[in-house]
Amino acid sequence: MVKKEPVIQVKDLYKIYRLGEEKVRALNGVDFVINRGEFCSIVGTSGSGKSTLLNMLAGLEKPTKGEIVIAGEHMETKKENQLVAFRREHIGFIFQSYNLLPTLSAVENVALPLTFQGVNRKMRTKRANELLNLVGLATHKKHKPTQMSGGQQQRVGMARALVVEPEIIFADEPTGNLDSVTSEEMMQLMRKVVYQRHQTLVMVTHDDHLASYADRIIRIRDGKVISITEKTEEERREMIEELKRTEQEKKEKERGMRK
Repeated sequence: MVKKEPVIQVKDLYKIYRLGEEKVRALNGVDFVINRGEFCSIVGTSGSGKSTLLNMLAGLEKPTKGEIVIAGEHMETKKENQLVAFRREHIGFIFQSYNLLPTLSAVENVALPLTFQGVNRKMRTKRANELLNLVGLATHKKHKPTQMSGGQQQRVGMARALVVEPEIIFADEPTGNLDSVTSEEMMQLMRKVVYQRHQTLVMVTHDDHLASYADRIIRIRDGKVISITEKTEEERREMIEELKRTEQEKKEKERGMRK
């Protein structure tokens, strides 16, 4: 059995907004733990507090009260410049709207975050190429966003999130602009990345079916966690085996097409 190591710990978290005389509790005493190497879904309807929670975890908003400990560091006590540095070094983002630069090719978009880390051009390009291979875009490396489908653009977005080798990836409704078939492919890819790279991935979604791909599902309503469900080790093994079978079938199909 794999030893569980907490990488995100949230304790008694509150976010209260003032609207005139009224107080709105976007988060109302939230507690949970996410372990390293887990795929976690935070699920809730619009207005449930899930997006506020994601912003808190990423250090984009300050809590009114409570603790957020990520990789042993307290996010709520950091100053803005410290948060920027922490995100740059430890966190990757996958956005619903892709957020790719239209004038850059796929490989250039993926390599861009490494520029801010001072990585030389040769190494940036090498790592970007490796990750585009991982997400199945080996033949699209020179394509610009307008030359790619939504699903392909989102794969570029995932490769960009992975290129800095982050401890945690945050995904905000990553399939929101994709059709159902492409959404399924994206979820399979996200699960593959988690298991093959022992990556921690936290996804916010309103979709129960997409949430079911995760190892841990945190349901939130009216700013409170109403349930946390976790897959057993046996269920995780079954998902990994299913993923391996899917990968093998895909490879065999590709070999057949080349003959």
